[in-house]
Amino acid sequence: MHLTAPATGQIEAKPRRDADGMAVASFILGLLGLLVLNLFLGPVAIVLAGVSLWRGTTRRGRAYLGMALGVADLVVLFAAMQFTDTVSWSL
Repeated sequence: MHLTAPATGQIEAKPRRDADGMAVASFILGLLGLLVLNLFLGPVAIVLAGVSLWRGTTRRGRAYLGMALGVADLVVLFAAMQFTDTVSWSL
């Protein structure tokens, strides 16, 4: 972990903040992927959740939820492909 010391003398841990942001992004992209672009957003949500957990995020629940939503994106896409015999789906 790389620590930086600003002029105020406080030590700030940037990687943890980045990991928290990745956990939130994973959740949002996984949720959005249920509606559009599930083939792209599902795997991105899974990877972001995994990286944020590996970096030690404090938002573990949000990262796990983002990972679950990413998997759900792929499951929805697979189910839609089976029902419509296409690679995409529409409402």
